Amino acid sequence: MEINLAFAMLLTVLAGLSTGIGSAIAFFIRTPKYSYLSVLLGFSAGVMIYISFTELLGTAIADVGFATANIAFFIGILFIAAIDILVPHEYEEEHTSRGTRLGSNTERQLEGLGLPQRLAVPSSSSLMRSGVLLTLGIAIHNFPEGLVTFTCAATGDVAFGIMIAVAIAIHNIPEGIAVSVPIFYATGSRRRAFTYSFLSGIAEPVGALIGYAILLPFLTPTLLSCTLAFVAGIMIYISLDEILPLAHRYGQEHLVIIGVGAGMLVMAASLLLLQ
Repeated sequence: MEINLAFAMLLTVLAGLSTGIGSAIAFFIRTPKYSYLSVLLGFSAGVMIYISFTELLGTAIADVGFATANIAFFIGILFIAAIDILVPHEYEEEHTSRGTRLGSNTERQLEGLGLPQRLAVPSSSSLMRSGVLLTLGIAIHNFPEGLVTFTCAATGDVAFGIMIAVAIAIHNIPEGIAVSVPIFYATGSRRRAFTYSFLSGIAEPVGALIGYAILLPFLTPTLLSCTLAFVAGIMIYISLDEILPLAHRYGQEHLVIIGVGAGMLVMAASLLLLQ
């Protein structure tokens, strides 16, 4: 199968840099509609779950057999789970949900930014350190996401690659919010907050390049099919463990399932039209 390197790298870079959209939402939109973000995150999860089972894992089973494909699939789940456990990357709302009291100054700042309080961290001398650690954690988590986007874009058709890149990009928006808010409160600099958010997103194309460099010398049809199943495992874990729980924090339950259903429907319709 021909590898479209330039197209795959372009989509991976764009998906990674969508963390900057999160920074813009946090700082330049006065009254953001977080219910919309909840639907979009559900949409992203729906696309990724549907495509993982119907296309990636399905293709791998057809090419290398049920047992081999599923072994690669569960190795993908274990791989991203290990990263998730070893490199924690808590979002700010997880801090406030544990009952930590925000200061009155921080509360007034949040109101001025149009942000809900659950997206902020308590004001303290450790804000900068927390923001930097969060940036590093999300950056490391973005490495396998870069591999996901790159693999799907490089080995699939144009529409398929774009859809996966859009799904990953939507997922990266709240990560941009998560990185930029504590940095902004620690430094008072929007530019610095945006820079850290940008750097966390750059990890995706870096991960894609490293993955491509490692796999390229050994790339065979069998390895390629196993890689698709491996990527499917990563996508399922990200969807169920990160995207959907985060989506529920931003909006009501029914909004999330509407987004999930819409994502699956759009993906199914696009695949049907491409047949």
